[in-house]
This record gives sequence, C-alpha cells and structure tokens, in this order.
Amino acid sequence: MSTPWNDVSNSSVFCGTCIRLILAISQPNTGRIVHFFGTMSVMHINVCAGGKRKAMADLFTPFELHGAALSNRAVMAPMTRTRATEDGVPTILMRDYYAQRADAGLIITECTQISDQAHGIIRAPGIHRADQVDGWRPITQIVHDKGSRIFNQIWHPGRVSHPEIMGGNAPVAPSAIPAEGDFFLPSGRVPFTVPRALGLEEISGVVADFAQATRNAREAGFDGVEIHGANGYLLQQFLEDGSNTRSDAYGGSIENRARLTLEVVDAAIAQWDTDHVAIRLSPAGVHYGMRDSGRPALYDYLIRELAARSIAYIHVTGANKASYDAGPVSIENVAGFTRARFPGAIIINGGYNRKKAERVLAGGDADLVAFGVPFLANPDLLTRMKVGAELNRPDPATFYGEGIRGYTDYPFLTSAQA
Repeated sequence: MSTPWNDVSNSSVFCGTCIRLILAISQPNTGRIVHFFGTMSVMHINVCAGGKRKAMADLFTPFELHGAALSNRAVMAPMTRTRATEDGVPTILMRDYYAQRADAGLIITECTQISDQAHGIIRAPGIHRADQVDGWRPITQIVHDKGSRIFNQIWHPGRVSHPEIMGGNAPVAPSAIPAEGDFFLPSGRVPFTVPRALGLEEISGVVADFAQATRNAREAGFDGVEIHGANGYLLQQFLEDGSNTRSDAYGGSIENRARLTLEVVDAAIAQWDTDHVAIRLSPAGVHYGMRDSGRPALYDYLIRELAARSIAYIHVTGANKASYDAGPVSIENVAGFTRARFPGAIIINGGYNRKKAERVLAGGDADLVAFGVPFLANPDLLTRMKVGAELNRPDPATFYGEGIRGYTDYPFLTSAQA
C-alpha cells in the first residue's frame, strides 16, 4: 500500500490520531511512510477502533509538545485581565495569578503588545521593552517551578484600538475600514475611529516587531510564542477581504492576503525555531465585524502553509452564537477542518467542559483543549474536574480591572473537598 506524503493528511483510512502519529514517526520521507502504513493500519483497527483510544485521549494524559512535556492536555486559554501597569509592565500580582493556575499542562498568556503601535487595551502587558521582559521573568520562572509550560501570546490589535490611548495617533490597519462595535476607554465606551491604512513600506516594520517580540519572549523564559492571528486583530484583518481591500502585494488574492501572517510566522521561526512558534486562528469568528467572501479556501491555503512549516501548534476557536447570528457559518467543525490539513498539535477552544473536551480528544481532531473562564474562576480547575467538584461562579464585573478582587481571590477546594 503506497500513499504519497502529501496525501497522508487527506486519507480517509485513518483517524486524526493515526495521521499525526504517521507523520511524527516518518518525517517527510515517502519510503518510511509506506513502511509504517501497514503498521498504522493495524494500530487504527486494534487501538482506535477497538475502543482503547479513549484512554489514550483522557484530559489528564500527558502530552509531548515538540519536546516539551505537558503534564496533561488542559490549556489555560489567553484572557485579557488588565492587571499590568499603565505602561505595560507585568506585575507581581500577575505572577501570583499565573502561579495559581499552573496545574494546566500549558498556559497561554493574555495578549501581549509587540510595540507602542500595538497598544490596544488599557493596562495590557508588553514584550517590547527591557523592563517588560524583566517583568515577565518571575512569571515564567514560577510557572516552571510548579511544573507547567507557558507560551506568550504576541499581538498587534490593528484597527481595534483608539487614538486616545495611542497618543493621538490613529490605529493602523490594512485598509481604512473601521472595526464594528465600540471601544472601552476609562471615560466609557466610544465608537471605533477610521484607522490609517499601513503603507507598503511600513509592513516590514510590523514583521520586525513580531520578530523582536519573539526574541524577547525567549529571553524572558517563555517556552514559546503564540502569534495572535485571530479575534479580529491585525493579522486576521489582513487575511480577510471584509477588512482588506488593498491592491498591492498584501491584498487581493488569498496568497497576498495571507502573506503578512506567513511572513510573521517565518520571522518568528528565524528568531527561535519551529518547535517554539505557534499561532491562534478563528476561522469562524466575527469579532469586530470580521468577514470574508471565501473562508474555506482562505483557511485551507493558510493552514496547509502552516503545516509545511511544522510549527508547534495551531490554536483554533470554534463557531459560537455570534458566528451564527452574523449569518451562515462556512466552517462549522473548525477542529476537524484544521486536522484534515495540519498533522501537528491542535488546541481547540470555545465553551468546553470536561465531557466535551474528552469527546473531542477521543475523536482525534484536537490534542489539547483550552479553557478560558473556567480557569479564570477556578485556579484549581483540574482538581475540581478530576473529583467532580462544583466550579466557582465567575464574576464578570471583575474580569477587567485592578487589584486582587476577582483575580487571585477565587477559592481553592479544601483538602476535605478534594
């Protein structure tokens, strides 16, 4: 039985788990794939189809992420909490917050600005100055001391910002099309302004900022970087034709609109390597008015290009109520769509509990599951899930703000409860 390398991930013979194992064992060598195909056919029948695969995919099973040993398959999702200083320096309070949640196999930080131009949230941390790098070091150290791993989500908001927090400067974007919705300022919510379209000569500077952020994250002790290509921010703005009407090398065709994202990925890899660079995508997301006339073709191209680079993982968010409210959803099973094109590690995010998480893991479409609000309100989330304990109720009024309230004061289980 002979299946060419490029056809492995499209094969209907194997589940997602088998495909990933084939590619991991064989590397890009067709001869070795042919050699392992018979073995993997037997493994699929005897292990996956035979019912033992569910045990392999338990939420509490360890996972190896490109050489990094994760103690379980639960990921703390990136969540903005606005507890950095006014000028974007991580704080000791942030150290305590992440330390409390280090039972997660992997932590992904809140979105972290890569430059002054990438300022899109009040009191969001940065990774572009020496004092910010120094501020992150105690956080990465304590997370490692507690046995977890931590990736820094590096981010440029693009048009999702406001001149009032940017020294009077207009936010930048691929085209002069404002985001939909409103922006939060200390004085209240205000409409988004019309952004300034980036000049062709400026785009290389954005790529360089992502590269520098990657280098800084490495120096700060992170285990890798997650490039934020989702949720309506700059890279997704370039990707989708609802926000990108350029006519130069970064607009028009799918290849052109994906160019910036892939240049950023390549620049980050050049600063570290493929094992330590990941990306987040939201192929069904409609944040801030995101839309595209042909998302399946767009994300098919992008995900295949990312697969060719063998990056650490792709983190995807599934369709939610807002996606369906906005109109027909062209990619409903985001994890399955990604798995068919990407043989590496996949993190899925979006409204999961333990039962749903273990179902998607058992199906093979994802290797890790990210939990957002459950981790926010339950620093001991994994313990609670394991013993079936009731979860703390989250307090939305304190999701953003200052101080410990609603941040580091959620209760842990008592020893008797655990």
